[in-house]
Amino acid sequence: MPPHSSGKFADAPEPPSKIVEWFRAGPPPLVALSGGVDSAAAATLARDAWGERAVAVTLTGPAISARETSRAREVAREIGIELVELPVDSMSSEGYRSNPSDRCYFCRSTETSVLRTWGDSKGISRYVDGVHLDDLGEDRPGLRAMAEAGFEHPLLWARWRKSEVRNFARERDLPNWDQPSDACLASRIRHGQPITVDGLRRVERAESFLTDLGFRRVRVRVDDGAARVEVDPEEVPRLELPEVAEATRSHLLRLGFREVRIDPHGYAPRPGA
Repeated sequence: MPPHSSGKFADAPEPPSKIVEWFRAGPPPLVALSGGVDSAAAATLARDAWGERAVAVTLTGPAISARETSRAREVAREIGIELVELPVDSMSSEGYRSNPSDRCYFCRSTETSVLRTWGDSKGISRYVDGVHLDDLGEDRPGLRAMAEAGFEHPLLWARWRKSEVRNFARERDLPNWDQPSDACLASRIRHGQPITVDGLRRVERAESFLTDLGFRRVRVRVDDGAARVEVDPEEVPRLELPEVAEATRSHLLRLGFREVRIDPHGYAPRPGA
C-alpha cells in the first residue's frame, strides 16, 4: 500500500488510524522492538490493528545494552504486546568485528537473519520496524540490510517524522516518549578499530555509571583505548564540576580506559551514533 502521491495534502503525515488500516491490509506482523520510541510507536499501532496476534521481538547480545533491553520490556508491558527476546551474536560477522564505515550493514544483516529465522518458523510473513522520514537524511547502511531482509516501514509509509512519533507516543503515554535517541554500543568505537566484547562491556559500564549520576544522554566514545565523554550541552557544566569530573575520570580509568577526557562541547547528533 504505497503512500498517496497526489493531491493538495500529498505530503501531510497520515493519522494513526491510517497506519492501523495499513497494518490490517496485511498479515499479523512481527515488530522489531528496541528500547527506542520509534519502534515503540510501530509496536503500539500493530497492537491496535491485530491485538494479541501482533508480536514484538527484541534482541539481546554483546552490542545491545542492558538498559535498552529493560526499556523494551517496559514498553511491551505498557502496550500489552507479546515480547520475545532472542539472542544475537553480531561478533560472528567479520564485517562487524573489523568495524568499517558500513559496520551497521553487517550488524543489521546478522540481526534480521535471526528475526526472520524465528519468525518464519512461526509462520510470520510480515516484518516491520520503526524507520521514519528523518532517518532517510542520514547515512544508514543498516537500512539497506533491513530492506534486503524484506522489512517494511509503516511510519515511513505514513510520512511521519520524529515529531509525529513523539507526539503519538506522548498521547499514548508510552514510558519512553521523550527518551533521547540511542545507538548500539559499537557506534562508540571509532571506525577501523576492532570491536571486541570486552570493549563493548567497558563502554556499557562507563555509560551506566554516568546515567546513574543522573545524566540524561551519555556517549563514551573510544579511540585507541582513550575515552571521550559526551553529555547534553546543557549538562556539561555539571559534568565539569571538580568532584563529578574526578569521580568520572577515576571510575573510567578503573574500567580500563587508558585516558579520559570530557568533551566541553557536549553531545552533537551524528548518523547512527
